[in-house]
Amino acid sequence: MSAAQEDAAAHTPSRPTRDLASERILAGIGLVMVAVACFATLDTATKISITAVPILMGVWFRYAFQAVATTLVLLPRHGTALLRTRHPKYHALRGALLLTTSIFAFFSLRYMPLAEFTSIVLIAPLAVTLLAATVLKEQVSVLRWTLVAGGFLGTLVILRPGGGAFNWAVLLPLGLVASNACFQVLTSKLAQTENPLTMHFYTGWVGTLLASVALPFVWQALPSWHWWALLGLMGLTGTVGHFMLILAYQRAPASTLTPYLYAQIAFAMLGGWLMFSQVPDVVSLVGMGMIAICGAAGAWLTVRERRVPIEPVEG
Repeated sequence: MSAAQEDAAAHTPSRPTRDLASERILAGIGLVMVAVACFATLDTATKISITAVPILMGVWFRYAFQAVATTLVLLPRHGTALLRTRHPKYHALRGALLLTTSIFAFFSLRYMPLAEFTSIVLIAPLAVTLLAATVLKEQVSVLRWTLVAGGFLGTLVILRPGGGAFNWAVLLPLGLVASNACFQVLTSKLAQTENPLTMHFYTGWVGTLLASVALPFVWQALPSWHWWALLGLMGLTGTVGHFMLILAYQRAPASTLTPYLYAQIAFAMLGGWLMFSQVPDVVSLVGMGMIAICGAAGAWLTVRERRVPIEPVEG
């Protein structure tokens, strides 16, 4: 073997290394799918709950559930190691961003149908890709940008600009988009160095403590145990969903996972059909098809990219 061949072989990842990297990426995609299913369930349960539960009370319960469940399960197993972090300020900021996102979501769902709400919210992945490219310095190919844009256009087909969904209430989910994009990028950044269990622990408690400020002013007795069960479902799906998202970002960059976040709109439409008898029409199904195609193409692109050694970016 010549010196040039030996040098090329030394810099080319072995097949097991490439296969392991591909498996991690695909595992990240699977985790994102579980996460968005949880988020769609959370949104559906939230829309039901706001008919009888004060919004800020529901927000508090959602975070208190996560904080208590995380503490009871993780603290006995990991001890004080669970509390150790090099970035306490980032954890506080992350918790505040997620709480802000949840408040926008609760108020948005009071005034908007579930599918339209989810469509507008899913503008966030486009913002995440932009931030991932500029803040995290991740490589984003032209083809991946095209897939993200295709998913975005699919949400517009479902939303139908100029329709009844475009009124003052649109400002609420747009505020959610801004806070959620920052939250996801910060999550992706922290997940590279921080224990995901530690991240989950602090997110729950920061949200709980901040929401507790308003709790005495909004607390009220609920009419039956069914509403408490619904709040429990909201807490469970929010807790599991965000933990899955943390694990996903440990396995794949934000720009790779972005196309799959659009799958949440399909889960949201399913929830709207089952719980509110909202059946998607032909135009909405076209938008869902666009999103599904972009997601499938993204999975193919991920595998294809991992078959070829990726050159490092200079600078």
